[in-house]
Amino acid sequence: MGQENDSSHEEQPPPLPPRPAASSSVDPKALQAQATTAITPLDIQTLSFPDGTRGTFSTPTTRSASTPTGSGYTSPNRRPSSSGIDGDDAASIMSFAPTMRPAGDIASLLTSSLSKKSAAWNLLKSQAANVQPFEKHQRGAQDRLADFEKEFAALPDESNEFFKDDERLAIWRSKLKQYMILSSAGKPIWSRHGDLNLINSSIGVVQTIISFYEGSKNPLQGFTAGNTRFVVLTQGPLYFVAISKLGESDSQLRVQLEALYMQILSTLTLPSLTNIFANRPSTDLRKPLQGTEALLSSLADSFTKGSPSALLSSLECLKLRKSQRHTINNTFLKSRADKLLYGLIVAGGKLVSVIRPRRHSLHPSDLQLIFNMLFESEGIKAGGGENWIPLCLPAFNNKGYLYMYVSFFEGVSGEQATAPAAAVGQPVDEEIAMILISADREAFFSLKQMRDDVAQQLAKNGSLAIIRDAARAGRPSMGQIAPGSPICHFLFKSRANVQFCMSALEPAFGHLVKRRRLMTVYHELHASTHAKNAHLKILQCVSDDATSLAWLTPTFELYCIGGPNLSRAAMAQGANKIMQWIKREEQRLFIIGGGVF
Repeated sequence: MGQENDSSHEEQPPPLPPRPAASSSVDPKALQAQATTAITPLDIQTLSFPDGTRGTFSTPTTRSASTPTGSGYTSPNRRPSSSGIDGDDAASIMSFAPTMRPAGDIASLLTSSLSKKSAAWNLLKSQAANVQPFEKHQRGAQDRLADFEKEFAALPDESNEFFKDDERLAIWRSKLKQYMILSSAGKPIWSRHGDLNLINSSIGVVQTIISFYEGSKNPLQGFTAGNTRFVVLTQGPLYFVAISKLGESDSQLRVQLEALYMQILSTLTLPSLTNIFANRPSTDLRKPLQGTEALLSSLADSFTKGSPSALLSSLECLKLRKSQRHTINNTFLKSRADKLLYGLIVAGGKLVSVIRPRRHSLHPSDLQLIFNMLFESEGIKAGGGENWIPLCLPAFNNKGYLYMYVSFFEGVSGEQATAPAAAVGQPVDEEIAMILISADREAFFSLKQMRDDVAQQLAKNGSLAIIRDAARAGRPSMGQIAPGSPICHFLFKSRANVQFCMSALEPAFGHLVKRRRLMTVYHELHASTHAKNAHLKILQCVSDDATSLAWLTPTFELYCIGGPNLSRAAMAQGANKIMQWIKREEQRLFIIGGGVF
């Protein structure tokens, strides 16, 4: 029995040594392996800025080069131990791994939400936020707008012996935007670029393709070849074709083709056009349309440059005080002739005042035709003074003519201009015209008397000077609209009034190419938000060139653009500032109601 007790006592293991006290002087960090790549106690970081320059920043520290201790950032898994030891049993490997987190200013790029930003990062961010749209755009072989300035240059004439037909045809094919009009019999009617003899074979190919699909009772709407989009619009005996490399949607191109069709109807009326082809389907329509080529070309060029009015299907008004516009409307109404149907005052392509019969209004497409005739083409302006023009307004009545009296003002005295503004050194944007429309072809003298009476009263009460000053001031800049806002430009459409306003293009988008880049962004936003199955209300797009925003409600549409580095919060804040300004200036920006009789 005693032997068994002795053996059990010998089998018991010896006690473990005591655990070190918490106050031990041994530092766990000293037991960890340290990197041996440190060369200098100064870390040098090099950052590239948006303007292409580079900067170096030094971070003094006593740590080794591969540890993040001196970066000012702490690991989320590394927290103080309740026992007073940093490296307690609960610490993870991630807490101490020296290569898990980047060092210095590079860490600020990846862990910006964990601690304060470094001085280098703050400087980089402040410079990046000031980058303007398209500022970093590199022109090259992939840039479709690299040669956009040559888009409107005329093709070499057939008599030019330095260019062969193949070279002239190659120049024609290099154009980014083409419009063609032909008859169902294959007869060419009009083309924006190139004489019809040069492109006759191309028109024949287009007519064959369209006819093939019509024969199968499946009308051709459009097709794509490479990076080029073809859109076809059939209107009775006429085929309208748009050929675009600018990335516009089918619906946008179709609106432009409809405007060209309206331009033809404004000259011929629908019954006349129908009768011409009913009797002779192979009729050459170039003779009846002779003289209108300049109107079609100016309208097509406005679409190629980028027309906010065509994109939004709305009008732009001259910014005036409500009381000033009310005075102009009252002056108009007091001198109204009995045979007057519509009365307009226009300054630089912007509507100033309109008087109309109750329950009647002019459609924006009709006004677009009038403005194109007055301010884009040289036909009417070249004559100066007064003009009496028979005109069909298709959206109002495509079966008959109205008669339009047009008079340009010279100065603020109310006198008629004897020459176009460009001939006397006056900016075209400051031209003021009065347009009086009647259904009576014998109303010339009564409308002329009305014009004289209205001009005299407008000059007397100072309204002409006010209109001139407002036209000279132009559109407000973003600095005036939303000071400090990072947004560089915006388009706003009031759906209720079918009118739009926009900020000044200058200086950021005054150049032809930059304006086209801007309008391309707006076309893309508009196409995305108005797609057939789209239900978007707010859309933000970010690219290497710009940040853009579309905001749609039942009452308005807002499109705006800023630099490529803008955050969502900055865009939203800028859009709200714009909306607040528009709400304050609504009575000045838009014509609400107008003069009614």
